[in-house]
Amino acid sequence: MKNLFQIHGMKRLIALVLTFAIVQLLISANIINDYLQATMVTMFVNIILAVSLNLITGFTGQFSLGHAGFMSIGAYTCALITLRLSTTFGFVLGVFSGAAAAALIGFLVGLPTLRLRGDYLAIATLGMSEIIRITFLNLKITNGAAGLNGIPQFVNWIWLFIFTVGTIWMISNFLKSSHGRACISIREDEIAAEAMGINTTKYKVMAFVIGAFFAGIAGALYASYFYFLKPDLFGFLKSIDILVIVVLGGMGSISGSILAAILLALISTYLQAFPEIRMILYSLMLIIIMIFRPQGLMGSKEVSFTIFRKIGKGFNFKKGRV
Repeated sequence: MKNLFQIHGMKRLIALVLTFAIVQLLISANIINDYLQATMVTMFVNIILAVSLNLITGFTGQFSLGHAGFMSIGAYTCALITLRLSTTFGFVLGVFSGAAAAALIGFLVGLPTLRLRGDYLAIATLGMSEIIRITFLNLKITNGAAGLNGIPQFVNWIWLFIFTVGTIWMISNFLKSSHGRACISIREDEIAAEAMGINTTKYKVMAFVIGAFFAGIAGALYASYFYFLKPDLFGFLKSIDILVIVVLGGMGSISGSILAAILLALISTYLQAFPEIRMILYSLMLIIIMIFRPQGLMGSKEVSFTIFRKIGKGFNFKKGRV
């Protein structure tokens, strides 16, 4: 069994290295141009946001609409630091400072609000997100409604790959731990989890803080690539966009969140050619997908190498029959 895990781990590592090398070569050859790189950054930022929200909503069962608020904290914190310390060290400091600030706010907000459930929790987290947005709108240091301009660009494919893979790896390992299992038990039956001695408030706050931390990282990456920030970028609709990715991919599936973020980014990019009816087509596609696949693309399942092995066996079987 141990050797089996080592083999799977080696396969994942090889797949990651190949993915990194291929994309880096395509960028170097200018096959992936600036426009496609911007799309790729948006895609990977959305992956981080969706995976971290899935931890809160999909795996722990807490309906949160405040993820855009945590993203804005990470974005503004990183932007303010890099504007004053325009070095690689300043960027790294900005990313982790933004993530830490988002996690701290997540803790302070989560401790009282996570005693609520369902729609009440959603309203409370939405209110929290709007408070954060209005605060940034009225602060002089953030330049109010005019926003921040000229933010140094440090994010490239290397940083994007490191932070995205790191996020997925850390959240996956958290879910496999006893703490992650406790969070999943809360989603399944909170009353039964309490009866078994699980401190449900503690684990709900823990999931909320971890989700906020990685949302802060996503915001910092966004700020360090797109040069410009304003509070309107992190409104109610941004939280809904992230939630749509989670629901479309499958509540309780990290693979689903990744696939949904990639799919929606590709659809949105393709529909740029139809600006007049872009949002109508986009919404219609989402409706069709949810009608025929209400549990999401992956449901609660994960993609693994066993799927490719089964596909290969099926292909060999058909080939033998021919």
